[in-house]
Amino acid sequence: MGVKERRARQKRFLRQEILDAASELFVRDGYENVSMRRIANKIEYSPTTIYIYFKDKAELLDRVCKETFGRLVQRLSKIMEQPGDPVQRLKRGLIAYIEFGLENPHHYRATFMMLLPEGFDKTKFHEIDSPGMQAFAFLTRGVGECIEAGKMPAMNVELASQTLWAGIHGITSLLITHDTFPWVGRDKVIHATVDTLVAGLQGAG
Repeated sequence: MGVKERRARQKRFLRQEILDAASELFVRDGYENVSMRRIANKIEYSPTTIYIYFKDKAELLDRVCKETFGRLVQRLSKIMEQPGDPVQRLKRGLIAYIEFGLENPHHYRATFMMLLPEGFDKTKFHEIDSPGMQAFAFLTRGVGECIEAGKMPAMNVELASQTLWAGIHGITSLLITHDTFPWVGRDKVIHATVDTLVAGLQGAG
């Protein structure tokens, strides 16, 4: 690996380290209580270094959200391209969503659970080509394919997809914030939740 490639890789690693530290602090201490200096102190760099990559903490939060959505889209897209039964594919996607949240709890909480600061433009995550809506499109596509294959009755796809999202977000949030609860088994609860949600749609109508 040449010097240029090594430097580029180091920059990517540092940028990701900044995002990871910011998401953890935003969730733990609240957005308003976090400064660029505190983020710099956490990763043991100077604030000047942080400003090379991000102009302020609002941009940092924006990038945390966008990159979280982007990584989620990548994972779900791979599942959507798999052949086979659309119901099982939909279930695999729902489980992958939950597992993604559990593997990235700080990023998930910053993106989906944290109260965004006043003045932060939330609407950009709802634009049709945004990473957020691309992630949600997995649900609408999955439900639509189940209906087309005759595995689910005709229904309002948007409503069904929002219902699924509410369900998987709920169990993801609970498992992140209540990890000491005496669950009967994390995987059992995840699979039971997904099975129940999908069976509910199959029996609708």
